[in-house]
Amino acid sequence: MNHVLFLALKLLLERKRQTVISFLGVSIGVSAFVVMSSLMLGFQSYFIQQVIDLEPHIRIKPKESAEDRLRQDFSVVLGTKPKEEEKILGWRDLMQGLDKHPEVVGSAPRLVSRGIVQYGTKEKPVNLLGIDPAREPKASIIERFLVNKNLQGLENRRDGVILGVLVAKSLGIKELGGKVVITTPNGASSTFRVIDIFDSGITNLDDTRVYMHINTLQSILGKEGQVNEIVIKLKDPEKAERLAKVFSAGLSYEVESWQKAYRNFLSIFKIQNTITYLIVFAILLVSAFGIFNIIMMTVLEKKRDIAILMAMGYSRRDVLLIFLVQGVFVGLVGAVLGSIIGYGLQEYLESIKLDVEGLTRTSGFVLYRSFSLYIYGGIFSVLFAVLASLYPSYRASRLNPVDIFRSAS
Repeated sequence: MNHVLFLALKLLLERKRQTVISFLGVSIGVSAFVVMSSLMLGFQSYFIQQVIDLEPHIRIKPKESAEDRLRQDFSVVLGTKPKEEEKILGWRDLMQGLDKHPEVVGSAPRLVSRGIVQYGTKEKPVNLLGIDPAREPKASIIERFLVNKNLQGLENRRDGVILGVLVAKSLGIKELGGKVVITTPNGASSTFRVIDIFDSGITNLDDTRVYMHINTLQSILGKEGQVNEIVIKLKDPEKAERLAKVFSAGLSYEVESWQKAYRNFLSIFKIQNTITYLIVFAILLVSAFGIFNIIMMTVLEKKRDIAILMAMGYSRRDVLLIFLVQGVFVGLVGAVLGSIIGYGLQEYLESIKLDVEGLTRTSGFVLYRSFSLYIYGGIFSVLFAVLASLYPSYRASRLNPVDIFRSAS
């Protein structure tokens, strides 16, 4: 086997320039796979983790028809009073039953409504969330996203509100204690004091949410004792889809898992993954053609040498291995170089500090760091290299020494 390896490396090193280009082609493919996967999976993992931590794993709410949604949309456009949201009947008994389920960590009631926040001359439409400060932490870890961790402030003063960080920014509120006027769909207006800022990093939430005590919102809307949403936290968020179907049995309300609520984003992630891997596949395919070209040219130029080896006693299997080893060697070296380049690029990207704002907001690139990326990148590179060298190796092993000597003479 040593002589096969020796001959494979010798033939490969005779074409130094082409061999270096092959190494670079494979290494670029591997590094692209590592870096693009790290960026893509890092962003997706960050977004999903924020959703799982902040949003309910399962939400129970009144069923809403397409006609109801259309009526609400037109009410906003025309400035008319929207239809009042339905309520959940017997919500206390329902929560007690849910809390007894072995997969449920906790549940909490909410009253959700639209509203307009005014600060000075500035106004902004928002989603008002009336929550119970005592029960809400059982269903979400909202306090982790509060700048001053003052969730209990809603209990201490009922005229307190917690604004999303982008809501506060849009209104020009730069410090706590500012007074805002909130107008609800029934035309009632009340003055509140900002006691904390909510900063989840998810743009859509930070730009629309305002939290207040559920009793306060019930009083403003004239819905004492009513809730229109029950939120549930599970031990395993991945079971939300299945448990939502279980909980919906026998209920006349909509039971929605976080996967269903964010299905559009999850679908986008799948498309993003497909596009990313297609790009990496194309890069590796181009490098594979380079490997194919080098080995094929070597076979065509070394026909006489191959014939001599066969005449000396080398079997067709030995000849096949000589050229197949070349492909494996290019794949391995390219994988190592690509992994080093990929690691260096990851370190560089992680050191960059900049404000990234889209679906989420971060102060830099969110990277997924895992050794498995290098393993997969190495496997793909070697696989493509082997596939690229199969046909040239087979052609070399099928050469007939007699025909080659005859043509040479």
